[in-house]
Amino acid sequence: MANRIILNETSYFGAGAISVIADEAKKRGYKKALVVTDKSLMKFEVATKVLKVLDDAGLAYEVFDDCKPNPTIQNVQDGVAACKKAGADYLVAIGGGSSMDTAKAIGIIMNNPEHADVRSLEGAVDTKNKCMPIIAVPTTAGTAAEVTINYVITDVEKSRKFVCVDPHDIPLVAVIDSDMMSSMPKGLTAATGMDALTHAIEGYITKGAWEMTDMFHLKAIELISRSLRKACENDPQGREDMALGQYIAGMGFSNVGLGIVHSMAHPLGAVYDTPHGVANAIILPTVMEYNAEATGEKYRDIAKAMGVPGTENMTQEEYRKAAIDAVKKLSEDVGIPKKVSEVGVKEEDIPMLAQQAMDDACRPGNPKDPTKEDIIALYKSMM
Repeated sequence: MANRIILNETSYFGAGAISVIADEAKKRGYKKALVVTDKSLMKFEVATKVLKVLDDAGLAYEVFDDCKPNPTIQNVQDGVAACKKAGADYLVAIGGGSSMDTAKAIGIIMNNPEHADVRSLEGAVDTKNKCMPIIAVPTTAGTAAEVTINYVITDVEKSRKFVCVDPHDIPLVAVIDSDMMSSMPKGLTAATGMDALTHAIEGYITKGAWEMTDMFHLKAIELISRSLRKACENDPQGREDMALGQYIAGMGFSNVGLGIVHSMAHPLGAVYDTPHGVANAIILPTVMEYNAEATGEKYRDIAKAMGVPGTENMTQEEYRKAAIDAVKKLSEDVGIPKKVSEVGVKEEDIPMLAQQAMDDACRPGNPKDPTKEDIIALYKSMM
């Protein structure tokens, strides 16, 4: 079997890195951008930092700022219409995973008009053409959407999220500038950071994991676990390390998949509008306990990467517990709720949520094959 790695073409890292955007656009001969972002990033003058770079370089653009925290089919359709109206030939996505996911879907549909029905993009769809070029500028340290081949869209009519997996959607250029993340409030920093940790841990234990992705995931776990608390206090080095850690996690999981933490988190976002990182953080320790028997010695590596001392002398039971406890402690320290009931989950909804989790594209990658009854029991244990 051949193991495949797909990464974006060019990435820039470091404070102030957004200055390269104009040079990248010019040398590639782009004429006009559609800037895809959200109203809050415009209001608080985060996205405008990038607009200034474009203005100073005399580059034309129009702004589409209607992205929602859990982007919907309607968001994508409106963005496609805005892109056509603007006559744009590339996209600049500014924001968290929501803005970048919206941009990915817009870019795919623009160059693959036969997929104008957004639902047709669910799963691993074999689109014919690469998406419209995207320059991705994350403002959160979590989703790594700037380096992944995945995006997630909410189907409001059916109260569900669906995952799209397409090598053609990956942004051409990623600009990971920690200055763009400095205005993130503590709660968002915590949620997106725990999302990144979930990517790294699930990616490390997923069925498709192999040596190269293990390298990415273990380094990401190390960076995130040592820097997230500092980032939540807006420490510059903490921000810098989180920006890198979440990107490295994305390099890994994008190529090997995730597991049922994400499968169970996606319905919470669709039904209750729970922030994705918060949902992942609540669910992660419980699913780690469920998966432990199918992970060999990997929890020893996770515990060590998270800074737990003495892992080499621990029994299997001890290091598995140590890894789970380290995740719980980090989550608690950054203020994540402990129960799904705290984010609105109702017990009568659990069978429906479990079915959505079973149908989710991330579920087959889980190291242990769950039944619907297993998922129901896991949700109930977190009430």
